[in-house]
Formats: sequence, structure tokens, C-alpha cells
Amino acid sequence: MRARPGRVTIYDVAERAGVSISTVSLAVSAPHRVRPETRERVVAAATALGYRMAQGRRVGAARIAVAAPFTTYPSYLRRLCGMLRRARDAAVDIIPYDLDSAAAADEPLLDVLPTRTDATGLVVMGVPLGGAARRASRAARIPVVYVDVVPTRSDVDGPVVLVDDRDGGAQIGRHLAELGHRRVLFVHEPQRSPAYVSAGMLRIEGLTQHLAMTDLAVAEPSAVDGRVIAAARAAGATAIVANHDQFAVEVLAALRADPGTAPLAVVGYDDGEVAEALDLTTVRQPFEESGHAALELVLGLVSGASTAHRTLRLAPTLIARSSTLAVSPGKP
Repeated sequence: MRARPGRVTIYDVAERAGVSISTVSLAVSAPHRVRPETRERVVAAATALGYRMAQGRRVGAARIAVAAPFTTYPSYLRRLCGMLRRARDAAVDIIPYDLDSAAAADEPLLDVLPTRTDATGLVVMGVPLGGAARRASRAARIPVVYVDVVPTRSDVDGPVVLVDDRDGGAQIGRHLAELGHRRVLFVHEPQRSPAYVSAGMLRIEGLTQHLAMTDLAVAEPSAVDGRVIAAARAAGATAIVANHDQFAVEVLAALRADPGTAPLAVVGYDDGEVAEALDLTTVRQPFEESGHAALELVLGLVSGASTAHRTLRLAPTLIARSSTLAVSPGKP
């Protein structure tokens, strides 16, 4: 049954887009199952009609949608914690949306989120926003702030909060070079799409300013085993650098299972309780600070207090521990 006149419904969106209501529903709830051109028609129709799924909200509260691969990378939960702490002091409702990792997607662009909620602002972390979503957010006047998304196009229309991953990689490279290392194995997840610049790509750029590097893509941290250690030794590497601490933890476990004849230094990236407990050398990222900064930026845009579309770049810090300091090939 159609809704009363004046109220935009899913039927109106389907009619305007020339698709069935089930296709509209699928484009909203499981966009990866809908062809890109169909998704774009649905987004365009929903935006033109002003249709968004109804949800309750606190009177006077800004409603900020936050989209990130939360269940893939725990680091995004720490960024979310920074937002939640800031939200305690303001009338802000935060609605998290879990996304697939951009590294694991053939099409890593997020195209439909602005139709899924009556958000007044959007923070996108770790996954680039596609053209349809950018056009929809502009048409709906939903300001967007990007976190951990390197802008590669002139039409990325919003502030960006980044941690300087190139510098983080360079800090690792300098640290290992000073200890006498000359070649490292860089272990990372596969990146299926070249459509975006990943944090790992930037870390490699910084790392290779100081050291020779062989890279190895591993499906997931649990797939790290003795073959990774063998690959490092076959490459002549004296250290293994992991794209994040989850990989580094598994590398340490594999080394314990197969100590071999020569020790290998291990470096992670992110820093947290596990890294501290294992005495893992790693790079500390200001996760909570980046989340806090992103929320401040989007609230400024929502309120009209700010119109700046700048890039805020935060500095990482190398934390040297025994996983490198106790394992050194010695200086020549």
C-alpha cells in the first residue's frame, strides 16, 4: 500500500529509478549484490526525491553516520572511541556502519550510504567514497569528512584526516638501518583494486627510502606460518615488517615455532595492548585523536561554523622494543 501523499516512499524511489522495490532494498542493504549502474540510478533517484530510511533521533541532536571496516581492522574501533568521547560533551548521535575492507574488494568505492540514514553528516574511514555517493551527498547537502582515505581526485569534496603513513614507514626504515639491517620482508594483506592509495603503499614508500625490501601478500594474519619465515630468509631479509600488529603477532608466533639458525627482527604497525605485552617494536598511531578531530570537523560543517576543506595530517611515533632492539645483525 502506498504512503499518504507528500511522503516519499521506497515505491517512489523504485518508480523513478525504473527498478523493483526489492532492488532498491538490496541496493541499500547489500550494495555489492547490485550492478554499479543500477546502484547509481537508485542513489540518484533517492537523492532527487529526498528519500532516506526513517530512524528515530534525539531532538536537536546532530546525527553523524560513521562508516568503516570496523570488524576487519580493530584500529577503526579505536578511532570510533575518540568520536564517542567527544560526543559525550555534545548533542550528537553516532551511527556506525561496518564496511568490507577496501583491500579485499574489487570495487572498493562506497556508493550508497547517504540513502541509508537521516544523517546530518558523514564520516568515512578507510574506504573511498564513490562518485555516486559524492554526488548524492552534495545533492542532499550532507557534509563528508574522510579519515584514512588518501584523496587522489580533485572532486574529493571534504576535509581529510590522515596519519602520515609515509613518515611512519620512514621511521621504521631509519630505525632498522641504524641497527644494521639492509633488507626487510614487508608482510601485508593483498590489495585487489588499484583504485585507491592504501596506507600500506605509503608505508612501503617511506620504508624503501632507507632499506631494500621484498614484499609478501598474505591472505590474512591467521595464514602467517613458517613459509613467511622461509620467504624472509630466502630473500636475504634480516627483519620482517608487518603492515599492522595483527600480522606481526603471527610472525612472532611462527618464529617461536621455527627459530631457525638466525634471528629475525619484527616490526608491527598501530600499537596497542598486545604489542606492549609482546614487547613488539611498532608504530603508534594517534587513533583516538584522529577520530576526535574528524568529529570536530564534521560538526563544524554541519553547524556552518566551518567551510574549510583541508587535510589534517597527524604524526605517528615509532615505539622501539625488544623485537628489534634485541635482534640486530650488527653494523658493518
